[in-house]
Amino acid sequence: MIIHSRVPVRIDFAGAWTDVKIFADGAGGAVVNAAIDKYVEGRLEIRENNKSLKDNLEGINVSYHSQLPAGSGLGTSSALNVCWLSLVQSQIHPSAEYREQVAELAFNLEEMLGILGGKQDQYASALGGINYLEFGTNVKVEPLNLTTCMIDAMECSLTLCYTGKSRLSSSIHENVWSAFRQGNPATVNALYSLRAGAMQMRLALLDDKIEEFGKLIGDSWTHQKALDTSVTNNQIEELFKIAKLAGAKYGKACGAGGGGCLLFFSDPDRKVFVERALKSSGVRVIPFSFENTGLSLSVE
Repeated sequence: MIIHSRVPVRIDFAGAWTDVKIFADGAGGAVVNAAIDKYVEGRLEIRENNKSLKDNLEGINVSYHSQLPAGSGLGTSSALNVCWLSLVQSQIHPSAEYREQVAELAFNLEEMLGILGGKQDQYASALGGINYLEFGTNVKVEPLNLTTCMIDAMECSLTLCYTGKSRLSSSIHENVWSAFRQGNPATVNALYSLRAGAMQMRLALLDDKIEEFGKLIGDSWTHQKALDTSVTNNQIEELFKIAKLAGAKYGKACGAGGGGCLLFFSDPDRKVFVERALKSSGVRVIPFSFENTGLSLSVE
């Protein structure tokens, strides 16, 4: 028997960082993100026999493949955890409740391993779609059922690129949360502003306000950079200059920043010029569409 699992990665639009327990449990976090059609895929092969337990274990083979590198800022590591947990449990037709359970299990696993991060990645991978998520003692999920026109406008305005340099988010997280614990005003204010931006973006999306959506992406980047100097670097700032000269209006780093993927917003008629400029600078442009399925499993 062979079980296949496919799990999408995500783009975070607003509210990143506020899903981390250190902040969310006290203040409450809020994030807007979207799953995209780039995947982590897993395969569990079980060769059954009537031999000993040891031999049965030797008859189990698990393999994985990711369409994007680790450290991309798109939640690849958490998607991998969702993927292998789903293979182990093998719920072939996962319910919404089960998807949320797997997301929580993936987060709990990372927490036990000492990984400092939030919950948005696991939920995006398990659930799929475009979601507004609130974080506290529990996670509240609101799927954003946007108009077709709004979804098309978003896809026609956004350019995703990979800088070629993965980033180690743990070191950035350590800097940010150390400053937060010490009550650093810039860090604290930035976190509350990031949360407010997610709340505002939810309304902008539901009201079909594409330009406000783009502006809030830019605002998110401003607040994200205020968290810690390691969120950006010379390469990232140079790519922002290149993209904006080509017509990008707003942009942000995905995930914790410091490398990985960047997201840019432009008018649709300028998108091709933004993509061309970024490719000429040596980075990889990643075409994508939004993904609504989330975690999926099949058996052969």
